[in-house]
Amino acid sequence: MLEVGTKAPAFSLPDQNGTMHTLEEYRGKKVILYFYPKDNTAGCTKQACGFAERYPQFTEKGAVILGVSKDSVKSHKNFETKYELPFTLLSDPERQVIEAYDVWKEKKNYGKVSMGVVRTTYLIDEEGVIQKAMDKVKAADNPQQMLEALG
Repeated sequence: MLEVGTKAPAFSLPDQNGTMHTLEEYRGKKVILYFYPKDNTAGCTKQACGFAERYPQFTEKGAVILGVSKDSVKSHKNFETKYELPFTLLSDPERQVIEAYDVWKEKKNYGKVSMGVVRTTYLIDEEGVIQKAMDKVKAADNPQQMLEALG
């Protein structure tokens, strides 16, 4: 996990519509950058829907929500449509950003060890500096925690 107070790594990734996004374009806004394992799985759906429910409160506080996983643009589009998600989902199949933010880790599931995305959320300030970093977050609790972190 990246340290609080460090500059957030730059990125350029396509969203669920194939439009490219960079961290630089969000300069001047707070960014909730959350990494999740997979579209349409129970925990990831709970987390995304939690952010969607609170979306008006995030925008009131001047924050942008960006979800990142290694799913395809098409998978993200289906996920967005199915759950009416009002925020941007970024596709990182090559894991460039996932690895830059140090969230590709060894995971144990039912005794089996594999590599995967560890659910991690970063709050990045208007200047591109990490203000809060949470790893191994609970999907259901994370959206409210991040809303509170915005003050």
